[in-house]
Amino acid sequence: MEEYILLIDTEDSKGLVYNISKVLFANNLNIEQNAEYVDPDTKKFFMRSIVSGKVSKNILLKELTEVLPSGASIKLNKKEKKDVVILATKEFHVLGDLLIRYIAGELNANIKAVIANHDHLKDLVEKFNIPFTCISADGLSREEHEDKMIKKISEYEPELIVLAKYMRILTPKFVDVFPKKVLNIHHSFLPAFIGANPYKQAHERGVKIIGATAHYVTNDLDEGPIIFQDVVRVDHSYSWEDMRNAGRNVEKIVLSNAFEMLLNDRVFVHGNKTVIL
Repeated sequence: MEEYILLIDTEDSKGLVYNISKVLFANNLNIEQNAEYVDPDTKKFFMRSIVSGKVSKNILLKELTEVLPSGASIKLNKKEKKDVVILATKEFHVLGDLLIRYIAGELNANIKAVIANHDHLKDLVEKFNIPFTCISADGLSREEHEDKMIKKISEYEPELIVLAKYMRILTPKFVDVFPKKVLNIHHSFLPAFIGANPYKQAHERGVKIIGATAHYVTNDLDEGPIIFQDVVRVDHSYSWEDMRNAGRNVEKIVLSNAFEMLLNDRVFVHGNKTVIL
């Protein structure tokens, strides 16, 4: 029995759930899971349903369009693994964690390749039998390097791109080529602690909470819609190296949780924030 994920984003109105359910029933589909949310400020309705049965996609989408308010966003995705490309630079911890989860079968993904701007992670990636490509930025302008990256990434036709501590700022061109497809992770010290060694800066300021944020990449640096966040408490006894290690642990957890949400179609973008169902 095939399973599909139905995603609906529309203006709220009376009878939405009834009308949607009626169409699903008429198409002999069973609702396995369902979640809904109405934003009280914007009156927007969000619904995620896992349905099973034999689906005639064109007919189902046509019938749902007829019973929903005009302009409704309706997506029907087959419940299957998504093709993913990971971008990295030099840091092992986030990438290594994702690869271990992947090889253990914990991620609903096909990791097609890891592409980096340095070759430091080549041996690690190849231990998992995943293609690794290094595209160095040496001697290239930002635009020239990014064009090479875009060309290589596009060969794999990924549904998602994960920045596993990829330490280069993406241009608007890159974001436009892969809209709402790029997931990033950063420490929550931004923008209070920017530049080199934020954990050392945080230690000097005596911070008591270390956190990380996973978000969509947009043209506003580190200000895209937030998908997942978490924190860990620290105290005066921590050296800046201890803080860095604690931060790396929370970065791994935050990125993997956000990644899993995207792989399972649980994330709706709503303005500059997200709704997770």
